[in-house]
Amino acid sequence: MRICFLKPFGTPAYNQLIHDVLTPSLQSGTEVEVRNLDIVPENMDYFAAKHLVEVGIMKAAIRAERDGFDAFVIGCCYDPGLTQCRELVDIPVVGPLEASIMNARPFGHRYAVVTGHHKAATEIADRVRIYGQEQNCLAVSHVGWFIDDMIKSPAAVAQDAYGTSLRIMREAGAETIVIACTIVSACYEITAAKDESLRGISVIDPNIMAVKQAEMLASLNAVGQYRIARTGYYQQVAQHSTEQAAEIHALLTDE
Repeated sequence: MRICFLKPFGTPAYNQLIHDVLTPSLQSGTEVEVRNLDIVPENMDYFAAKHLVEVGIMKAAIRAERDGFDAFVIGCCYDPGLTQCRELVDIPVVGPLEASIMNARPFGHRYAVVTGHHKAATEIADRVRIYGQEQNCLAVSHVGWFIDDMIKSPAAVAQDAYGTSLRIMREAGAETIVIACTIVSACYEITAAKDESLRGISVIDPNIMAVKQAEMLASLNAVGQYRIARTGYYQQVAQHSTEQAAEIHALLTDE
């Protein structure tokens, strides 16, 4: 099984961190390739930048399917371009936030979310609502870090993630925490593996949850059981107009 894990940032600075977090959790025989975009802006801390980056994500999804990957993970908890990519390709496409909050119940009755910064918190809260999870999500908070600063101080990010998680669990009554930033979560996992003082609470890592869901959906697809509906939300453009589908394909593949 081959999974493409796309870091939708215009830099490879975070790739090794993500690879190190994912590797211990993979099934035997699963190969994950961590890719990044070659795009400006480098990150999606602001909504205008996110909109521009989503075009690159769609191109990367088409490329991953062509390259023979069995599933495609969009490695950002905004889940940018998730619906668009599911419309475009036939391999399973996974968003880390969706995978995490939809599978939170086995970890605890209700959860809270901790993300990177105040801008991210508003976007994540919107996505929680879109996914129909408002009743189960007790709070959305943040650690106050923007992504281009995180890689400089992973241990400090981990400490803030742990402290914020403890506070939100106490204040909101949440039983488990979704660390809804792939980089914050990776910093936490790498640091907590060496520092026992950061363990002891129920935390859901969206990187790992996304890849485990990708493994499951790819396995289902391999035996003909990934039956994505093409009648409504994920209906493909070609079902409406082959001419329009060809135009979109040309724009996203430079053909």
